[in-house]
Amino acid sequence: MSKSLDFLKKEFANIRAGKASPAMLGSIIVEYYGTPTPLNQMANVNAPDGRTIIVQPYEKSSLQNIEHSIMVANLGFNPMNNGEALIINVPPLTEERRRELAKMAKAASEEAKILIRNARKEGNSDVKKLEHASEDMKSNTEIDIQKITDDYIKKVDALFLLKEQEIMTV
Repeated sequence: MSKSLDFLKKEFANIRAGKASPAMLGSIIVEYYGTPTPLNQMANVNAPDGRTIIVQPYEKSSLQNIEHSIMVANLGFNPMNNGEALIINVPPLTEERRRELAKMAKAASEEAKILIRNARKEGNSDVKKLEHASEDMKSNTEIDIQKITDDYIKKVDALFLLKEQEIMTV
C-alpha cells in the first residue's frame, strides 16, 4: 500500500501546477542509440526560475531526439533549441488547462486507490489460506487490514486535495 502512495507522489510530480520544475519532464523517455532512455539519464534538467526549464544533454548529438520526445509527450511545451540546450518556457496555466490537470490528478488518485484495494484483496486472500489460524483470528486480521486500507485511502484523498489546491491556485 505504501508503494501505491509512492506511485501517486511520482504521478503528482509529473503534473505541473504553475511553476517550472525538472520533475515535469520526469516521464520523458528518449530514443537513444535505439534504446529507450529516461531523459534525466542523458541530460541535465534544471529550472533556473519559475517559468523556464533548461535541458542540457550530456551529448549534443542527442539534442534533436530529446526535443522530439518532449514534443511527442504532449505536455504542452514547445522547446527552443539553441544548438547547445533546450529552453522550455512554461506558459501560465489557463482555467481550462487547470481543470484538465485536476482531472489527471483525480485519475491518478483513483488508480492509487485501486492499487491499495488490490493489496487489501491479496492480504485477505492470504489470511483465508492460513490453515493453523482460528476463524476469530482470521476475522480480526481482516478487520485490521480494512483499517489499514481506510488509512491509506484517507492519505490518498489528502494528497489529492493538496494537489488540486496547488493546481487551481492562480
